[in-house]
Amino acid sequence: MAARRAYLDHNATTPVRPEAVEAVAHALTLPGNPSSVHGEGRAARGAMEQAREQVAALVGAKAANIVFTSGGTEANVTVLSPGLMDCDGGRDCVRVPASLLLHSASEHACVRDGHRFAAGSAEEIPVDGDGLVDLVWLEARLARFAAEMPGARALVSIHLANNETGVIQPVAEAAVIVHRHGGLLHSDAVQAAGKIPVDIVALGADALTLSAHKIGGPKGIGAIVFRTGALELADKPMLGGGQERGWRAGTENLPGIIGFGAAAETARKALGEEAARLAVLRDRLEAGLLALAPETAIFGRPVERLPNTSAFATPGLKAETLLIKLDLMGAALSSGSACSSGKVKRSHVLDAMKIDPAMSAGALRASLGWTTCEADIDLFLAAYEELVAAQADRGARAAA
Repeated sequence: MAARRAYLDHNATTPVRPEAVEAVAHALTLPGNPSSVHGEGRAARGAMEQAREQVAALVGAKAANIVFTSGGTEANVTVLSPGLMDCDGGRDCVRVPASLLLHSASEHACVRDGHRFAAGSAEEIPVDGDGLVDLVWLEARLARFAAEMPGARALVSIHLANNETGVIQPVAEAAVIVHRHGGLLHSDAVQAAGKIPVDIVALGADALTLSAHKIGGPKGIGAIVFRTGALELADKPMLGGGQERGWRAGTENLPGIIGFGAAAETARKALGEEAARLAVLRDRLEAGLLALAPETAIFGRPVERLPNTSAFATPGLKAETLLIKLDLMGAALSSGSACSSGKVKRSHVLDAMKIDPAMSAGALRASLGWTTCEADIDLFLAAYEELVAAQADRGARAAA
């Protein structure tokens, strides 16, 4: 019998929900292409549009304003372009001279490095020691931009919740500032959707981006969500057959989309109860950490965070060593965002928060999800206690 493991890396990817597995399996039996006009094609189209409704309901959007992509990265890269256009009431589109991109210093790499603006046309919005964006700086920068470039438009990107610390950003307040200066606001809601209530209208964001595998759906499917149908894009990355209202050409990933829809519906229905349950488990994990090592720092703790996320560091313990040892002891955590190289990298998020590099070198992230239970927290804390005790023993021998 396999030894029990505690999977505490849901922000990297969360295990697929049974409802999504069932939906994907059903989708694989549908023979039709959603673009075909015969009965099989119409059945496939109907299933896809039902999923579109389910994803839209998760974030308070209209189904017509959902565009499916291959994931959150493609969704972000597509939207963050100077080719964005603003259409007024269905009349002719006017090219938005989006000559400036402002994004928070703690954004995911696909926003910081994957946008399609020229290097000199993108700037970082500072964050404070808790990871919150500086809205005063944003207001001043947009005002200066408006004075320097009359008639031009800025595009601002602020994620709704940080993937490493779980800190929830003041997106609604930022949207008011951005719109006051004639700009557009995008928010990467990949980590927030399914964990906290998300309503694109209430947030005032012009566009949100989502990823299915963060909420228990299949990997390789995501979405752009628009608040209205008034945005268009001059430089669409994928041209061809006109699928997804012309935003993304190519036959749709029907199994992925239908699985995404099932996961979105399941997450939406369980949202309130699940968030409360995970918050209790997260708080228990953090209380246990502080009991084991009172000098442990929990990043972003004074401000509102996702109920499932805890980023922490204990002085003297290094992340790379901790991850390997915890894995061998049955606990799967992360040092921050999932990296394609599989290596532990220094956190740009903690750097932006001006955390002491000696402390950030030991930063770990525990992220909980629908499979997490009390036994997982117990297993992790027992393992961490051994590591803290071993570190204390090494320190005592060195001082002797």
